[in-house]
Amino acid sequence: MEIHREYTEINAKTWDAWAQNGCDWSIPVTHEQCLAAREGNWAVYLTPCIAVPRKWFGGFEGKRILGLASGGGQQMPIFSLLGAECTVFDYSDQQLQREREVSQREGYQIQIIKGDMTKPLPFQDESFDLIFHPVSNCYVEDILPIWKECYRVLKKGGSLLSGFDNGMNFLFDDDGTLPLTVANRLPFNPLKMDPTVREQMIANGEGIQFSHSLEEEIGGQLKVGFLLKDLYEDRDREGCGILREYTPQYVATWSVKK
Repeated sequence: MEIHREYTEINAKTWDAWAQNGCDWSIPVTHEQCLAAREGNWAVYLTPCIAVPRKWFGGFEGKRILGLASGGGQQMPIFSLLGAECTVFDYSDQQLQREREVSQREGYQIQIIKGDMTKPLPFQDESFDLIFHPVSNCYVEDILPIWKECYRVLKKGGSLLSGFDNGMNFLFDDDGTLPLTVANRLPFNPLKMDPTVREQMIANGEGIQFSHSLEEEIGGQLKVGFLLKDLYEDRDREGCGILREYTPQYVATWSVKK
């Protein structure tokens, strides 16, 4: 039972370690990228490789944007420099420190809040125009409460932009060689498996991760009231195994609060 209460804290510390080691999602935007953004040359990512279509955003000036589990100094700086009023919410101290460093370097204001997204969000109803939620649900066991909270804190007509994996990375053991071997049943939930599974994940520095079905990811958004507007599929970056050569592993969705 103890591990059930503490797995999100384990994942926060895992992300702290990844950030200190220069994880791709922990390398903040450069000053040059910020200058380019001010001139209209920018891109942000919900999934590894494909930039989010600009039509998913609309304008930025005066919009209130929540970066949900979106620390790292990669997206919120861009939105802030484009005129949005941004709040970043993350459970990793090191990911939030990246946000703090970029905001101080570039001279913009941002609200930085540490918190666990498995708990009720510390925001009033209808506080935000847009939520930007990159791949992070794989670090949470039950994601329906997250969709409910996103719906609650969004204004009517507000957008939820979310990235998530489709489970393929959990199904196969991808060591970079063929044949690919089926390794796990889906859904993958180490809290409901032999304790040695999660102990090994922690020892390997992976944190505790979960797979979720499209029924949970997309169906869950629809269940709480969102209207799905658009989606696309994506793959891991080159060098991250060979599964990416055979199937997409990620989905990004644009949903709107009715």
